[in-house]
Amino acid sequence: MSEWWTYRLTSFLLFSPRTYYRTIELYNIAIWPLQLVGVAIGVAIVGLLIRKHATGRGRIISGLLALCWLWTAWAFHYERYAQINWAATWFALAFVIEALLLGAIGVAARRVDFETSERRGERMAIGLIAIVVIAYPLLTLLTGRQWTTAETFGVAPDPTALVTLAVLALARGRFTWLLWIVPVVWCLLSAATLWAMKVPEALIVSAMAVLALLPRALRLKV
Repeated sequence: MSEWWTYRLTSFLLFSPRTYYRTIELYNIAIWPLQLVGVAIGVAIVGLLIRKHATGRGRIISGLLALCWLWTAWAFHYERYAQINWAATWFALAFVIEALLLGAIGVAARRVDFETSERRGERMAIGLIAIVVIAYPLLTLLTGRQWTTAETFGVAPDPTALVTLAVLALARGRFTWLLWIVPVVWCLLSAATLWAMKVPEALIVSAMAVLALLPRALRLKV
């Protein structure tokens, strides 16, 4: 048996980049045109964040995010990703937990609020959400992949987690820290997987996750 320190990220990779993106492609084809629904939800979230006095926006945004996490848990992780990665069943469970937490804390208990006094952080977070919702699927053009492998907010895990982090960077509430755990862990796992596959998206996911956390850091300094 090889010594543990000789292992690399690639040692734990269960599939090739081609298999991974083929899985995404088949998933996209099967659920089309639900990707457009995901984009519409993302645009609605941006609109609600801009409209500071929108009634019940904390509950609405939490509910919309919960639906996205729940769908991704079942349709992507459990139904598709689990076919090439045995750990995807556990990922699905984690995504369901995040959906339930968003529903319990943000919708039922109304513990999520989005008031912020840090204008730079607010603009940064809303801008990042808009970029992920609109531009993240276009990464296929930059990386030379087929457009059918595009990953869209609301139906794919990476953009869903990134948008959620950016939203939470603006959130206030006693129990909102619980909502951070799954998105942060997922971004770490996804970045590690992408690094192991040696694809450029690894750097993009890592950079966007850091940018999503910056508004929170700026707010803590106020």
